[in-house]
Amino acid sequence: MRDSTGGIRTQIIRRRWALALGCVGFGFTLAHADLPDDRLAANTGDLKKLSLEDLANVEVTSVSRHPQRLQSSASAIQVITAEDIRRSGATSLPEALKLADNLDVVRRNAHDWSITARGFNTQLANKLLVLIDGRTVYTPLFSGVFWDQQDYLLADIERIEVISGPGGTQWGANAVNGVINIITKTAKDTQGVYAEASAGNQLHDRVAARYGGSAGADAYFRVYAQQTDRGSESLGNGSGAHDGWNRQQAGFRWDRTWSPSASLTVQGDYYDGNENVTTGNTEAVHGGNLLARWTQSTAGNGEMSLQAYASNTHLYDPIPAFVLGGHAISAAGFFTEDLDTYDVDFQHRFHLGERNLIQWGVGYRYTHDHVINTPTLAFLPTTLNQSLYSAFLQDEFALAPTLTLTAGSKIEHNGYTGTELEPSVRLAWNASEYQSVWAAVSRAVRTPSRIDRDFSEPALGSPLVILVGSPAFVAETVVADELGYRAQFNDRVAGSVSLFHNDYLHIRSTQFSPGGAFPLVFANDVEGTTEGLELALDWQARDNWRLHAGYAPLIEHLHVKPGAFDFNQAHNEVADPHDRFSLRSSVDLPHGLEFDAGLRYTAPRPMNSGPVVSDVKSYWDLDLRLGWHATEHLELSLDGQNLLYAHRAQYGYPDAAQVLIERAAYGKVVWHF
Repeated sequence: MRDSTGGIRTQIIRRRWALALGCVGFGFTLAHADLPDDRLAANTGDLKKLSLEDLANVEVTSVSRHPQRLQSSASAIQVITAEDIRRSGATSLPEALKLADNLDVVRRNAHDWSITARGFNTQLANKLLVLIDGRTVYTPLFSGVFWDQQDYLLADIERIEVISGPGGTQWGANAVNGVINIITKTAKDTQGVYAEASAGNQLHDRVAARYGGSAGADAYFRVYAQQTDRGSESLGNGSGAHDGWNRQQAGFRWDRTWSPSASLTVQGDYYDGNENVTTGNTEAVHGGNLLARWTQSTAGNGEMSLQAYASNTHLYDPIPAFVLGGHAISAAGFFTEDLDTYDVDFQHRFHLGERNLIQWGVGYRYTHDHVINTPTLAFLPTTLNQSLYSAFLQDEFALAPTLTLTAGSKIEHNGYTGTELEPSVRLAWNASEYQSVWAAVSRAVRTPSRIDRDFSEPALGSPLVILVGSPAFVAETVVADELGYRAQFNDRVAGSVSLFHNDYLHIRSTQFSPGGAFPLVFANDVEGTTEGLELALDWQARDNWRLHAGYAPLIEHLHVKPGAFDFNQAHNEVADPHDRFSLRSSVDLPHGLEFDAGLRYTAPRPMNSGPVVSDVKSYWDLDLRLGWHATEHLELSLDGQNLLYAHRAQYGYPDAAQVLIERAAYGKVVWHF
């Protein structure tokens, strides 16, 4: 039986490989087909809109908080363009982020994702800062992102800038291993009517509509709404995971230009959703935000900006009973959190002499976090008000016409650990217009979250408390050394490579209470290093065919501090594959057709959420998309995701409760005018 099963599996694997290679070969054949010159030109317009030279000249703002050429930026940054998103077939922000080779993006179940850069991709991934149009989206519960609460109409996203490596000098705490900056299109660029509808086996239905108009010669607006209904995945024991969910979101944006040097943006969103959870019952989420940003140009190509936003999030989460040794230690309940955030940020950029570009800014954030605890877990106190004060100063100094030194630091004061410094020094050498070398040394911190300081599981007062936070928990720190090279070798080939070595101190650990008894208490007794590289390569194989490849190996060396103790032996904060590889192909075909393929490999992922460390097995994944521009205003597509397996685990401890991600296929219709 073992030999027979192995033989069947071998045949299946061979057929899947044949399918994957056949799809790439099909694209290769069509790309090399002899087409009339005029027909070829008519069908390669989208790829030509952003040639490799255009991509090198794309302006990014996440590295230095002001526009600069991607080619010249002194950071490991990748840009996901609007065209990349459209042709990927992505139906959510996390799916779009899979296009960034420097991110580890993994789906845990139908509605939850773990996303990070350069390691530490646990369920409570907490070392990545995420912004949407300058608004920070994270929860102070664990310093991470609830990805099921973050969405946008993907057609209205201009680009996503993804930095791997520290960004604390520019963006502050929690920008430890990377920054994701999601930038949406202006209202002026989204005029007219846009509507889309999708349906399939896992994506039951998704509909969205947007209307953009003008309110005078210098004012533009848009409004949008979307609704998504997704089906359940399956469990390792063969039953349904009961994790299907639905979500609705609506929003607006208004842009007004007051003069050639002054502009104002006001925008907001509201969402509401229900999510089934594998342990039973339904989780409810809703929230909204409102943001305003004033930008004023000043003399000498300078600029001032003032931004303020307010946001509210609500979480109603069913928590199962805490069971130990077959006995219920505490009863089930519903955990509720309401978080209000108010943030204001001022920034000023100006030239000092001919060589110095100075940037400085100040900011203030106030959060009001109120929870209703359950017998199984609690945060004490139930209401916590926190203030975060920040200031930063940065100088870009031109050492020579092709050599720039950037030095600066962010200073933040928080209620848990007081004042934190996050300095960085970056050196960029533009060897030519299309070749650059850069190096950087940075320090960043992850300040304590409520789970580090205020957590109790089960709640205090239960017969046996297993785990609690510690008032002595300090900020986790990293000092990162980076070296990078970016080049456009010719009009057909471009690439980049980044090498890094990170030193971590005060990483979260767990130790016994005094006397060697329960409860376990959070501490900062893990330290160590990570190192690796991030390689990306673009090849315009033909005028109508582009290939992109990415490779990201990672080595982690975490250990318990000498003389200290960690209950999880330094394993609990990491769940990362040693290798990730991706290959994407985009082909424009005759008669308005497009064919896109994405192939990804993920090495074994160690999981420490069970009795012993065990791996999620390595796997290959394949996504395909066939699109057709039926008319100037109508686009149809067929999309397939996770096509190499009927269902496959991407995350979670390998037991009967592990969620398996299903193969998915859907059709999509887009209409705009």
